[in-house]
Amino acid sequence: MTSRVNNPHEYVLQLTMAIDYGGRAEIADTARRLAVDVRDGKLAAEAVDEQTFDEYLRSESVSDPDLIIRTGGQKRVSNFLLWQSAYSEIYFSDTLWPDFDEEQVAEAFRWYGTRKRTYGLVK
Repeated sequence: MTSRVNNPHEYVLQLTMAIDYGGRAEIADTARRLAVDVRDGKLAAEAVDEQTFDEYLRSESVSDPDLIIRTGGQKRVSNFLLWQSAYSEIYFSDTLWPDFDEEQVAEAFRWYGTRKRTYGLVK
């Protein structure tokens, strides 16, 4: 489920909640569909790159998340957007999802605001 909100600062916030979703299954399905299209001559093997893979994903309409909030005290990604979260910042909270309120969301955004995004670059 995805919801977009336009705000007065002229940028879009997108909230994505994945229910009954598995990142590994999505990657396997994407690889299978790419292989079929290569086999059937619809796509050259040399054309398969990160952008093509992105286009074949079931979740291709979901932008790569800048911030992932993990509630409930777990310190893992739990099969969530494995391909898309390569450069996401992950905020961990001990608060359980039903109790995660506006103040906790604001705290996660404040934390995110302190991050220096490197998108995989190592200094």
